[in-house]
Amino acid sequence: MQNGAGITASKDGLDGISWNVVGHTYTPKVHSTNAFIWHAVVPADTFVPPHIHPTQDEWIVMLEGELEVEMGGNVHKAGPGDTVRMPMGEAHGIFNRSGKTATCVFGVAPARKLFDLFGALNGVTDPEELVRLSALHEVDFLPPPDQA
Repeated sequence: MQNGAGITASKDGLDGISWNVVGHTYTPKVHSTNAFIWHAVVPADTFVPPHIHPTQDEWIVMLEGELEVEMGGNVHKAGPGDTVRMPMGEAHGIFNRSGKTATCVFGVAPARKLFDLFGALNGVTDPEELVRLSALHEVDFLPPPDQA
C-alpha cells in the first residue's frame, strides 16, 4: 500500500490533501495500486456529469443526505447506509437534487489514474478543460444531450 499501515483520521486527508472537484470536496483516505477511496461532501444542486470509467469499478457508500445516480437509463436514489455499485464501463452521472448537502465515501478499484486526475482537476471550472484532463486519466465524459 502506498500509504502504509495506519489510520487516516476522519478530519484528515492523506498528506493533508483535499480537492475541490466540480464543486465537491474530495478528501483522499486510501490510495494504493489496487484501490482509491475518498470522502466526499456533495453540496445541494451539484453533480458529476455522465461519464464512464473504462478501467475501474466504482462505488459510493452513503453517509448522510441523498444522491441520485443515473445509469442504465434509470435514476437510482441512494440515502444513508446505501451502497451504489457502478461497474467498469457503465455510464453513470451523480446528482444531488435533494436540496441538502450529502456526504459519502467513494471508491474505485483498481486505482489507476484517478488520484492524479483529482489533483489535476482541483479548482478547474472550465467544462472543456475538465473533459480534456479526464480523458488523459481514463475517465470519459459523455457529450451533453442535443438541445432540442
